Amino acid sequence: MLGMFLGLALLMFLAYKGMSIIWIAPLSALIVALTGGLALLPAYTDTYMTGFVNFTRSWFPAFMLGAIFGKIMEETGMAQAVANWFAKTVGAKQALLAVILGCAILTYGGVSLFVVVFAMYPLAIALFREANISRKLIPGAIALGSFTFTMTALPGTPQIQNLIPMTHFGTTAAAAPVLGIVAALILALGGFFYLKWREAKLTAAGEVFTEPKQGVKEINVASLPHPALAFLPLLAVVGTLNLLKWPIVPALISGILLTIALKPSVLNNVVATFNAGANGSIIAIINTSAAVGFGAVVRAVPAFKQLTDFVMGIEGNPLISPAVAVNILAGATGSASGGLGIALTALGKEWMAIAQATGIDPQVFHRITSLSSGGLDTLPHNGAVLTLLAVTGLTHKDSYIDIAVVSLVNPVIATIVVIALASLGIV
Repeated sequence: MLGMFLGLALLMFLAYKGMSIIWIAPLSALIVALTGGLALLPAYTDTYMTGFVNFTRSWFPAFMLGAIFGKIMEETGMAQAVANWFAKTVGAKQALLAVILGCAILTYGGVSLFVVVFAMYPLAIALFREANISRKLIPGAIALGSFTFTMTALPGTPQIQNLIPMTHFGTTAAAAPVLGIVAALILALGGFFYLKWREAKLTAAGEVFTEPKQGVKEINVASLPHPALAFLPLLAVVGTLNLLKWPIVPALISGILLTIALKPSVLNNVVATFNAGANGSIIAIINTSAAVGFGAVVRAVPAFKQLTDFVMGIEGNPLISPAVAVNILAGATGSASGGLGIALTALGKEWMAIAQATGIDPQVFHRITSLSSGGLDTLPHNGAVLTLLAVTGLTHKDSYIDIAVVSLVNPVIATIVVIALASLGIV
């Protein structure tokens, strides 16, 4: 058991120091294997790689097509058109709200959150400059719109964290709609009012907008597509997934094809666009699969049975167990989808059995596990957090507190509320 937690601690520490999870995950897994009595070489070549490959095999198409869809939305200017429409509608004085809503509609429409970060940052700079708001709040605003309610809470979202539970609980992307909407409201409103409070506090202290050291590419608004056209590919993905009940792969393909049909000029550079999207997806899927491979080794050591018994033996509400387990594993791996994949692979059957034995709708387990994956995952070593700070040119000291409140603290609170409501029979 000690070795298992040493491996987890090493993984978190090295990731926080900026080292790639691609090599630190197997290194940390070997420590778990060594202290757990497993043969080292088979633990890596068999156990670790089996977990790694199984996750890649199941989810690579969704990762790749999601990244390509996001990239083609960015290259055609449709992502920027959607974001710019929100900015004009809300007004520059509400820069925070405009950035949050722009990120939210893009991620709910199926655009990869990593693509959203790059697409939204130039617009966020322009809005914050006009409103004279401190740039320190940009990461928190982007995180709120991208990493929270549209990732795990809103029913029907095509983000991977909402899709993984479907295969374990036999549910749909719109599972537990009432609970999902309640959680989304807690996350969205709680995060927004917190950021507005921070805005007022920073402004009162004399911290206003300052130009970033690195230049930011400005958006040529006049060249952007009409927003009515730009919304259509997003609606196609969400509509085919939820209304027509298509699997995520054809749903994303429908968005890609519609984007090309609406903006055929992208065909002039379509190979480079597809290459960029596909290449970007490789890092995302490998990082997540590396975390899942680490989890496979953890599951193989005898101590994991003790950990499982502890989690499954938490007294009281049976919904507490999945919330605790997914949060711990997402936090340890620094990956929402990675932690969720590990937890459901290890304990999904047990939770489904509990659902059947207690009469709790499996949709509730779907929504709680999805919500929980978006809690402790955004500890400082999280890959999305590191990318967000790198793109915005800010540091953990500058902006991590805002990221943590909106995407770590609030999701934990939302999960507690959802568990309480589910206990009353609300789905």
